[in-house]
Amino acid sequence: MSHTISLIGYGEAGSTFARAGGWGEAADGAGGNARAGVWDLRPERLALAAQDGLMVAGNAQEALAGREMVLSLVTADSALPAAQEYAAFLPKGAIWADCNSVAPGTKREAAAAVEAAGGCYVDVAVLAPVDPARLNVPLLLAGREAARAEALLREAGFANIRIVGDEVGRASAIKMIRSVMVKGVEALTAEMMLAAQEAGVVDEVLSSLDASEKAWPWAKRAAYNIERMVTHGVRRAAEMEESAKTLTGLGIEPMMTNGTVLRQRDMAGRKERLIEGKE
Repeated sequence: MSHTISLIGYGEAGSTFARAGGWGEAADGAGGNARAGVWDLRPERLALAAQDGLMVAGNAQEALAGREMVLSLVTADSALPAAQEYAAFLPKGAIWADCNSVAPGTKREAAAAVEAAGGCYVDVAVLAPVDPARLNVPLLLAGREAARAEALLREAGFANIRIVGDEVGRASAIKMIRSVMVKGVEALTAEMMLAAQEAGVVDEVLSSLDASEKAWPWAKRAAYNIERMVTHGVRRAAEMEESAKTLTGLGIEPMMTNGTVLRQRDMAGRKERLIEGKE
């Protein structure tokens, strides 16, 4: 992969990937023979990249010059502006691999900017924390140039890659929708534990959950959960209103629980075919 990749953004993901892949190995000790270039708006991150032996650019244009693929690893709010601002510096036909956690619509906007400038855009979804997975982190790729991006990423050391389609935004949709559950469970867990601690019933609540836990695959679990709401949503919404009152009485704002009330009530009485994913 010698001199084929540059990183836009050298935060946790960029630095983890570069170190794991040995992208900064430089014979001259100054980045002159580094296997990857880097640009970051933060001087302290550029200094870290230099310490890691990467080729630190003086600006974004210099970082992108002559590169076959660029990994965009910036903050979510910077993903679209970075693509729009730096697209003009991307060599014709080079790949802008957008690895940022943003909505499918945001990625399509970024793709339009990159492709209008003559580059190729690939939607990349990173499905797990980069540490400790590093180059084994699961990656989903979508876009017309996904196969070429996969080859370059594997050459760079990534080992867990799957192409999910030609449509930009598909990989992002999988990640963003999956996050509704993953991050939602985290938030619900926090709300539950705050209340349980305040009420002094942590052990009892957790042991009760252990006793009722079902080891089901997610397809079966999702169908079961939806059927419960379709059939009993009105009653469950009323029960959850009482749960919300319980949390409020303990001094815990029921942010997630109030949302559950609304969703249970919204799902009540919907057609059974929703369970099969037809509505």
